[in-house]
Amino acid sequence: MPKVTIDGQTIDVPAGTTILQAARMIGGDIVPPAMCYYSKLKTSGGYCRTCIVQVSQGSTADPRPMPKPVASCRTNVMDGMVVKNITSPEVLEARAGVVEFLLLNHPLDCPICDQAGECHLQDLGYEHGKADTRYEFERRTFEKIDIGNYIQLHMTRCILCYRCVKVADQLTDGRVHGVINRGEVSEISTYIQNAIDNDLSGNMIDVCPVGALTDKTFRFKNRVWFTKPADANCTCTKCTGKVRLWFKGDEILRVTARKDEYGEVVDWICNECRFKKRKLSDWVIEGPAKVNRHSVISQNHYESLRAIQFDTRLQTAVLNGHKSKLGEGPLNPNNL
Repeated sequence: MPKVTIDGQTIDVPAGTTILQAARMIGGDIVPPAMCYYSKLKTSGGYCRTCIVQVSQGSTADPRPMPKPVASCRTNVMDGMVVKNITSPEVLEARAGVVEFLLLNHPLDCPICDQAGECHLQDLGYEHGKADTRYEFERRTFEKIDIGNYIQLHMTRCILCYRCVKVADQLTDGRVHGVINRGEVSEISTYIQNAIDNDLSGNMIDVCPVGALTDKTFRFKNRVWFTKPADANCTCTKCTGKVRLWFKGDEILRVTARKDEYGEVVDWICNECRFKKRKLSDWVIEGPAKVNRHSVISQNHYESLRAIQFDTRLQTAVLNGHKSKLGEGPLNPNNL
């Protein structure tokens, strides 16, 4: 098995493994960000260049370094390869340039965007972006269009990662949307509005890393960090029925697929589960969803409560304080 070293950590990986996949096997901060790569979609990756890394040693057989940063999602590991990601100032500077390029035409409308709080570009901008831009020209803009009964496309926010196109290519019966035009006027669109109508089209919303494809049934209903995510399942003949429900009180505001730590869908779900099953009686609740602690969605979400252990003297002082103010009898510390 080829042996690769990434930021000082060595791992053996199967032949054909890419640098990005090897980094994910190690885990932690050394994993490069990815906006277009999706492990469950064939031929994805190589478009956004956010996952670039520096190969300081090509292999044991040929130890020469690669002359420029390479896309880790498209570069296979070779035995003896040495890779630098966060330990390379050149990579971090180049990645900041890529982020600046992605943000040239992307509108800074996070306060009104439904993707805020779970936007990968937002995270990438905070981690690797800059506070200003050198771009002086007018940004390109598009009209919002409905590309199906449940999906609205806001092309102004799109970064052309091609994920939605590959979902339509690989999951649905027939793709009716894609990239039209070329160069700076390229856009994701359909030739006929509302043309997308199949049982798996909603997965395009889940794979979109920005707010370009949004759920029309959830638009402007709530901020994602004010909702409570829970994992649930149902008996479905079209998909696995394993979903994530987003609650406000007892109301189900939206249904999405479950995602892993890298924001990728675990199981594709059908439109019936996503858009039509909005009653508690439709689902078997498994419990609170495990949300990555770096995400704003995790704020004030706890999977279990731990009892607070009071110091005896502090506990007595607190109780006496309440008794002196309220003139009441002994209080239960658990009710404080």
